[in-house]
Amino acid sequence: MKLILAAVGRLGSTPENTLTRDYLQRASNTGRALGLGPAELLEIETKKTNKVPTKSQEAEAILAALGEGVALVTCDERGELLTSRQIATRIDKFKDRGERKMAFVIGGTDGLDPELVKASAFSLAFGPQTWPHALVRLMLAEQMYRATTILAGSPYHRD
Repeated sequence: MKLILAAVGRLGSTPENTLTRDYLQRASNTGRALGLGPAELLEIETKKTNKVPTKSQEAEAILAALGEGVALVTCDERGELLTSRQIATRIDKFKDRGERKMAFVIGGTDGLDPELVKASAFSLAFGPQTWPHALVRLMLAEQMYRATTILAGSPYHRD
């Protein structure tokens, strides 16, 4: 099952982007033997106009970029607070159900369209704090890597 970290906007050459891509490569390498991967970053550009795109316009761009047949996991402050092991278990269940793609979605500056959140398989929160998008990408990529190591039985994660 392909793992996708889908995020609205582009980071460019930043330390956070470098680390995000490093963790996704690690997830690809570890997940390969498990039938997980590749893990990749999909940066979604919304139309460049003088107007800020609405949440629904961003949702349309996200769905168009992901295509059909993808299990959506939205990142939302009202989502579930899951442990790393619970995230790994959920990923494994989707893989075992025969899903071909699983996308973890980070919205734009104003968050995700509520309809997209409703349509997702589940919604994930990183706590009650507000985090910069670059750090959320990095934390999410690390959790994707951590999930593959948990499923592989690697000693990287300790309970």
